[in-house]
Amino acid sequence: QLQLVESGGGLVQPGGSLRLSCAASGFTLDYYAIGWFRQAPGKEREGVSCISGSGGSTTYADPVKGRFTLSRDNAKNTVYLQMNSLKPEDTAIYYCAARTKGFRSCVLSHDEYDYWGQGTQVTVSS
Repeated sequence: QLQLVESGGGLVQPGGSLRLSCAASGFTLDYYAIGWFRQAPGKEREGVSCISGSGGSTTYADPVKGRFTLSRDNAKNTVYLQMNSLKPEDTAIYYCAARTKGFRSCVLSHDEYDYWGQGTQVTVSS
């Protein structure tokens, strides 16, 4: 059974950092594209970053470029999202997802992902 479990969320002050983890079980994570998405109250789910299943290229949404870094540890079957210089507008539930059907390329459209974790809350506030 394919499963994704996120962790690492919490409350942080503006300018602070958090590292989110997405641990996979039931499949080899590095074969598929893995995406991070977030959803704030009253807003649609938006793509944050993703890594391809071939070559490991990464893509970032404009609001997080230069602040967030996605990485993958194949030995631990885990993907990480390092978030620096956090802003109040980064507050949301963060989800990781796997794109197991179709291409292994990285896209930031949530419709392309078919396995999702339960999400982890990130709150940026003073």
